[in-house]
Amino acid sequence: MRARRLPPQYKVDILKIISGGQTGVDRAALDVALKYRIKCGGWCPDGRLDESGKIPDRYPLKELKHGGNEERTLRNVHDSDGTVVIYFHELEGGTGYTVGCCIEDRQPYRLIDAARYSPEDAATLMVSFVYDHDVETLNLAGPRESEWAGGYAYAFRAVDVFVSRLRASGRRRV
Repeated sequence: MRARRLPPQYKVDILKIISGGQTGVDRAALDVALKYRIKCGGWCPDGRLDESGKIPDRYPLKELKHGGNEERTLRNVHDSDGTVVIYFHELEGGTGYTVGCCIEDRQPYRLIDAARYSPEDAATLMVSFVYDHDVETLNLAGPRESEWAGGYAYAFRAVDVFVSRLRASGRRRV
């Protein structure tokens, strides 16, 4: 079910962050949302599986019955208004698949290569993306921890600065 857009006169500017809950970038996005008590969620695979076992229950994710990582990715792209993909140097595996889902679903997306942008610059790109595409439900995606050891720390810092800047702007309630 696609996120429903309200006419501008009825709009409530509240951001929701979603991800698939995998280790790395996904988990960092959810941790920032929980830190600031921002509405968050998303879909996760059957059994709440991640690369290290099971996604902890503190993450408010909906479990797909009979669905794996690809179905999770499709649902999170489809249920969002736009996707930010944070990666390091090359799009590979599930991260590349996410971009393909965005293209297929005709969803706006923003690629952020951590090899090119500092976390602070990444936050600036995310703020612009959210405003330019009127994103209320933001899907954040990227490599799991085993594919990019520094992914969690980079994404946490980038999303943290992003949320702080949104709050400071006063243009969106988060």
